[in-house]
Amino acid sequence: MNMTRIASFAAIVLLAVPASAFAHRLDEYLQATTLNITHSDISLHLRLTPGVDVAEGVIGQIDRNGDGNLSLAEQVGYVSRVTRGLSLSINGRPSQLIAGEAYFPSVAAMKAGTGTIDIHLRAVTEFQKGKYRLIYRNRGSGLDTVWLVNCLFPQDTAIHVLQQGRSEDQSSYTLDFSVSAL
Repeated sequence: MNMTRIASFAAIVLLAVPASAFAHRLDEYLQATTLNITHSDISLHLRLTPGVDVAEGVIGQIDRNGDGNLSLAEQVGYVSRVTRGLSLSINGRPSQLIAGEAYFPSVAAMKAGTGTIDIHLRAVTEFQKGKYRLIYRNRGSGLDTVWLVNCLFPQDTAIHVLQQGRSEDQSSYTLDFSVSAL
């Protein structure tokens, strides 16, 4: 009987929350990045979601020939342009970002504001025992771009997040972490 009351209460709360609370803003290009640190690499997962009002502009950046289709060559070109707008350094030394998998939604999904471009990048490194400062910058895609960035909780117990810092607009992110004995 208690479970029935809890389920009923949860259903009422969910129905009371407006649907717009689950959507992103219509007039922005959201670029959300998560970082995952291991001993051998740093993985970056970018989720790029254009709002309805800016979707045409983003699509135009990808669909260079304007035929309404996002060819593989156009997708690869866009991933390359996005990657050139990013920088990652460890203790002041630049790290090369290597493109991995990328997923592009349909043009219709992007125009509807529901299409998210997923890009996976990787920086190969080998962390030894010590303290590190990672700096990530996303010089994004124009005035309508907003950024989010966060580090995932390290699965390796030897890696410890010490402190995170962000610029006001989150286009710049600093992560202090340490690696204990392996």
